[in-house]
Amino acid sequence: MLTRALATQSPLLDIDEPPPYGAINPDGTSDMLLLCEHALPRIPRRLAHLGLPKSERLRHIGWDIGALSLARDLSARMDAPLFHTGYSRLVVDCNRPLDNPSLIPETSESTIIPGNRGLNAYERTERLETFFHPFHAAVGRRLDLRRTAGKQTFVVGIHSYTPIYKGVARPWHAGILYGKAAEFAGRMMSALSQEGGLEIGDNEPYQIDHDDYTVPVHADARGLPGLLIEVRHDLIASASGVAEWAERLERCLRLSMERRG
Repeated sequence: MLTRALATQSPLLDIDEPPPYGAINPDGTSDMLLLCEHALPRIPRRLAHLGLPKSERLRHIGWDIGALSLARDLSARMDAPLFHTGYSRLVVDCNRPLDNPSLIPETSESTIIPGNRGLNAYERTERLETFFHPFHAAVGRRLDLRRTAGKQTFVVGIHSYTPIYKGVARPWHAGILYGKAAEFAGRMMSALSQEGGLEIGDNEPYQIDHDDYTVPVHADARGLPGLLIEVRHDLIASASGVAEWAERLERCLRLSMERRG
């Protein structure tokens, strides 16, 4: 934990800046808990944009474009709690384990992040105690409350990805990423396949592995069904695209959760 002196002498957030995470409809009645770990491109004032121009901060290396809008829409449609991060994953990536090199990336894709280079242990701890730990502690508390109340919980992360990565086109419209929850993921992929005209990735364009935190910790380790939904970001970059995918995912999630046995 940060010492009182550290927290007092070197706060990363000024008093007028937003908190490190947001909780929307935390008491929602849905069986689903929504998470959005790459929600916003915001960087604390004191980190001076991490030395990056606006054009870099606002592209996909800084956040999952459209993901928070989609998560908010789903939360409203399904009366689901939603927890989301308040700052860029370039500050600290809340879907990375603590020992992962990309937790506070010095390079993202081919972009050097000047403000992340050469951090000392104190500076890294400050980032984690300000952003990473408060977000995950809030999620953990909510899951504990739901367990104590005897509520079923499906943990669902909402993400987006680029149509092209390092020159390679990605053919999927969306992907379902999962670890232990193969049954839940299979139902979700089956439901999406019935929507027509979609190519859905099975643990594509990524896999749940040692580079991930949310599903392994908040779902698999608790014995809860959990997965990440990745939507290609050009499909949810507009309000109409978000609405279309929110309606589609609502149908498919309701089907997938109802068929538990």
